[in-house]
Amino acid sequence: MKASGNAQDAPGSAREPRMEIMKIAGRSLRVAVWEARTAKGKAKGRPILFFNGIGANIEIMASLAEWMPDQDIITFDMPGVGGSPSPRFPYRPWTMALRTTRLLDKLGYTGKVDVMGVSWGGGMAQQFAFQHPDRVGKLILAATAAGVFMAPGDPKVLAKMANPRRYIDPEFMRQNFEALYGEEMNSDAHIGRLRPPSQRGYLYQLAAMAGWTSAFFLPFLKTPTLVLMGESDRIVPLVNGRFLARLIPNAQLETVPGGHLFMVSRPAETFPVIRRFLAGADQQPLAAAA
Repeated sequence: MKASGNAQDAPGSAREPRMEIMKIAGRSLRVAVWEARTAKGKAKGRPILFFNGIGANIEIMASLAEWMPDQDIITFDMPGVGGSPSPRFPYRPWTMALRTTRLLDKLGYTGKVDVMGVSWGGGMAQQFAFQHPDRVGKLILAATAAGVFMAPGDPKVLAKMANPRRYIDPEFMRQNFEALYGEEMNSDAHIGRLRPPSQRGYLYQLAAMAGWTSAFFLPFLKTPTLVLMGESDRIVPLVNGRFLARLIPNAQLETVPGGHLFMVSRPAETFPVIRRFLAGADQQPLAAAA
């Protein structure tokens, strides 16, 4: 189904996150929490746990907090990415999913959260939902796939995507921005939000998903799921979203215009779809603020 966002749905006022370096199960992570801003007497939505794309730092998805003002947003930089120190040892999706539950507990989020993941982070979101179903309210998978069973994108684009120069060399990113993301957006604004990952951090992120797939456990997910895909994504083609939606029993597929960065380049069409999904009847909002 093609999503039809409402361009008049303006984002909420900008809010600054609370950021800190936290030690979680032996790893130091830079953590960000945007606290909800709601009118007195209005209920807060469930908190949102967000998993970012490969090599992507917290600042890249700050617009999420602007468009979702009624919910706490929790996210963190993966080891060696953004402000998180480089890891000494590799990790796997299931170990990071377990560490994430400990992070939520430490922050005081002991109940269910809505889980959102984009691209590489979509794999983490799938692993978290399978591994800790009692902690997940709803699941949003954006521009992502089922791991090794994915239908690959354009090989030339993927070769540029895997090159860490896209984070380190702004000129490389400018020259290849349209090829990578196929977006009509200000590339300089996006580049300005990037914090280059360490070489080890980037390689460990690539290695974390090596050989991983969600295809075998997706049919067992009971979580209401929104699969959101870009119509012209050359990195994770739309067919991958159809595959996810077919395997997950309680999933719906929506498409939006744009390429791999549609959540950044097409917020007016993307976030209203997400908000409607999260506001569905089976979401149990937290008690109204005093």
